[in-house]
Amino acid sequence: MSNRRQFLRQIAAATGTLSLAALSEKAFAAELQEAFDRTSSMSPKEVAMDEDFWATIKMAYTASPNLINLNNGGVSPAPIVVQDAVKRYNDLSNEAPSYYMWRVLDKGREGLRKKLAALAGCEPEEIAINRNTTEALDNIIFGLDLEPGDEVVLTKQDYPNMINAWKQREKRDKIVLKWVNLDLPMEDDAAIVQRYTDQFTGKTKVVQVNHIINWTGHINPVRKIADAAHARGIEVMIDGAHTFGHFAFDIPSLGGDYYGTSLHKWMSAPIGSGMLWIKKDKISKIWPLMPGDQPQSEDIRKFENLGTRSFPIEQAIGQAVDFHMMIGPERKEARLRYLKDYWTSKVKDLPGVFLNTSLLPA
Repeated sequence: MSNRRQFLRQIAAATGTLSLAALSEKAFAAELQEAFDRTSSMSPKEVAMDEDFWATIKMAYTASPNLINLNNGGVSPAPIVVQDAVKRYNDLSNEAPSYYMWRVLDKGREGLRKKLAALAGCEPEEIAINRNTTEALDNIIFGLDLEPGDEVVLTKQDYPNMINAWKQREKRDKIVLKWVNLDLPMEDDAAIVQRYTDQFTGKTKVVQVNHIINWTGHINPVRKIADAAHARGIEVMIDGAHTFGHFAFDIPSLGGDYYGTSLHKWMSAPIGSGMLWIKKDKISKIWPLMPGDQPQSEDIRKFENLGTRSFPIEQAIGQAVDFHMMIGPERKEARLRYLKDYWTSKVKDLPGVFLNTSLLPA
């Protein structure tokens, strides 16, 4: 509740002079506060079905009334408070770019790193901030020391950018790709793990695991796959593009060695924002995609050598995290599960409809 009240005070404080827009924002902050007060004693599942509450949350976005958006998998819309932050930071940057970008906004990265680490349940020194999942995981795919004949296990259901990156290493470095095929929906975790372990050999060095398969929304038993891989001395890279901000979990609890995600998906951060997590004792062994002067350093910041990037986009990630925490990760997850159950219950018995996603309760 303290996170929500602090966020709402920030909205009210940011309104400035009493323009029509400012008055509207103050009124909305009051309406948000009323919605949270009214639902404060309700469980996440109860809030998930409270349409008045979610109608108030919808007002925090500039959602088009002309479209019903059923695809947040690529890019999620940013709430107004995040859009406004990008505009403010962009205006500041353009007043004196070399000063405000490099001497002011660039200094905000460490606070942002701590905020993301707190949400991810890890150490700040394990978090690098970048622009998307592809950039995050390409650091791992091209940064691992692999020899000709070394094997990497992945699935045919993985995201194309990751598949293509591994295929380039296959062509260039003569590694061997071993393919898992998942017949979705698969509801037996042991059977899924078996599909992976069937491809493991003494030459397997890395397994790539998709936390959520973007085509179907299937959540893989990542920890079980990771444990099976580690028991054989195999490293685990997790594609978390569609999970961070989607439901609550701590990244280290997944049991992986490397994890990449896009913050502009379910976290509703500005478009072009992402995050890389590397287990602390693995950082020094990964060669950065865009190197600095110490590519074998143990400092996670070596993966942030992006040259000139959008500081306004990066710094507004903080407002997105605040907004996410204001709603509450458990409430957000419960709402998404409720909506999935609602629409699938309406279409599952229609002729010609086949659902590739499990309908079993979470």
